[in-house]
Amino acid sequence: MSQSGVITFKGNPMTLAGSDLAIGQTAPDFKLHYAHEGLKELTLADLKGKPTILSVVPSLDTATCAVQTKTFNEKLGELGDKINAVTVSRDLPFAQVRFCGAENISMRTASDYQTHEFGEAYGLEIEELKLLSRAVLVLDADGKVVYKQIVSEVTQEPDYAKALEALTALVG
Repeated sequence: MSQSGVITFKGNPMTLAGSDLAIGQTAPDFKLHYAHEGLKELTLADLKGKPTILSVVPSLDTATCAVQTKTFNEKLGELGDKINAVTVSRDLPFAQVRFCGAENISMRTASDYQTHEFGEAYGLEIEELKLLSRAVLVLDADGKVVYKQIVSEVTQEPDYAKALEALTALVG
């Protein structure tokens, strides 16, 4: 299923492929990969039990994606282990580790490079680029979507305040 014309990249219309995930819907399962003493898998089941923020970016090696990741890393620090915070991209897991080390990022990163199932299941794959669109999702402890923003122009930053408000409301 496609969501044609939903976003732009540098002003050019792009097509989002995959399902249109709705607020209140149980988030679809996924299998992401991250580098930690080898390659490990991260699934939705691994995140259940705590509120979760998924910060989705096209590539950590771009300025806006780096700013988004650094901003969430800084603002989420005070919530500590009360939440799960994951940046998702299609960068290779090793590139994600390099970026986090260079930028002093403690937020977890995970990659959809292998199966692309996250992008498809969450409706965030930019068909023309085969990258993930810029988005923020907040899931409750049971894995239900309570907040979703797909940034309409991929080169712009998300609404940090609204995402953080949705997340902190779940922490209590």
